[in-house]
Amino acid sequence: MKKKKKKGIIFDLDGVLVNSMPTHVQAWKTAFAKVAGIISITDRDVYLLEGMRGTELVIKIFEQKNFPDHSLAKTVHDEKSKVFKTVRSSKAFEGVKEMINNIRCRKAVVSGSTKHDVETILEEEFGKDKFDAIITADDIKKGKPDPSAFLEALNKMELEPGQVVVVENAPLGAKAANNAGIDCYVVLNNTPLTRSDFDGIVPEDRILDKTSSLRKPLGEMCVEDD
Repeated sequence: MKKKKKKGIIFDLDGVLVNSMPTHVQAWKTAFAKVAGIISITDRDVYLLEGMRGTELVIKIFEQKNFPDHSLAKTVHDEKSKVFKTVRSSKAFEGVKEMINNIRCRKAVVSGSTKHDVETILEEEFGKDKFDAIITADDIKKGKPDPSAFLEALNKMELEPGQVVVVENAPLGAKAANNAGIDCYVVLNNTPLTRSDFDGIVPEDRILDKTSSLRKPLGEMCVEDD
């Protein structure tokens, strides 16, 4: 596949740049069990909804599990945030720090997590100054697959959809990229999802086993401003 030159790259955070999804899942399971008594949450349940804003994810799980009291959504979300702060493990995936340091075009992060969590992790692992735009759940009204977060990132990067590529690890994130008119790559890393979960969303040749596998392709397609 011929790679078109790009001036910017938008990364999802959890499961793409850092290995934080296992602790997100653990925190969600703990919160759902404590607040709503729901103990049937699977890793796959959470990964398939990754990218949604927190309360949207809770309501979706409530619907899937036939839990009637949606008024508890904010309580579940707040409990999850509290638990996550105590269990968080969010080290960069192997080779990712070097990749971020070597990419010479504009870079952004778009995440469904809270501003505090995203900025804390980015500062610890990379330095926030490595990114030209950081968009979090606190900056938007609708989570993925709505394209608004990606469109806001484009606005801050001062780029058009065709000048950018997105790197995601979740179907909703890939759909959001499609809805924004941006080319998307998927990295699987340690997700329980498989390539078939992205059928009809992302071409097979744009799905890679790990983020560091994109180091060369992104380096080749990414160009600095004139």
